[in-house]
Amino acid sequence: MRLIALLLGLLLALGGPVAPALAATEEAVLAGGCFWCLEHDLEQLPGVLDVVSGYSGGKGANPTYKQVSAGGTGHQEAVRVRFDNTVIRYDTLLRSYWRNIDPLDGGGQFCDRGDSYRPVIFTTSANQAVEARNSLVAAARELGRPAAAIKVTIRPLSRFWPAEGYHQDYARRNGLLYGYYRWSCGRDRRLDALWGPRSRSSQRWQGS
Repeated sequence: MRLIALLLGLLLALGGPVAPALAATEEAVLAGGCFWCLEHDLEQLPGVLDVVSGYSGGKGANPTYKQVSAGGTGHQEAVRVRFDNTVIRYDTLLRSYWRNIDPLDGGGQFCDRGDSYRPVIFTTSANQAVEARNSLVAAARELGRPAAAIKVTIRPLSRFWPAEGYHQDYARRNGLLYGYYRWSCGRDRRLDALWGPRSRSSQRWQGS
């Protein structure tokens, strides 16, 4: 830490830029149905540095898409979000997460059914766990539902496994196919019905 501080001081004294690698980065791992969609939705937020599609929640090492989609591994499709917490806070990221999923559906998300599409917030620290629970209560209140109606699970992260290369940046590399999939799955129609004008946004919770 002392060495980093000295390097930062030297850079500032010389008028040089501070390297992005020295930014205050944090990671979040979130599952909310198809990882193509969640990756696409969250990577557009200011302060998000990168989003990786992958798998988490199960016990098997190095899971493949074929194994996870077949069921029985315990893994969910998830994304790992690396973000600069001086630009976007974890609770703001969570607001965007909630408004990009259907938190009333614990059997999958939209047209994707089964355990591997179950919504889960995987926390990496005690502070994230507290903020995740608080956000669950706030999301339920905004939807006008009791907290017990929310089917999103909050659990500690054990390991995140990146998905195969062809899944990464799928929406950007396969725009037409992705757009058709998202439309046919009814994702945005359901989000609009649930969240109204706050759908897909990170705006403050209604009434807060």
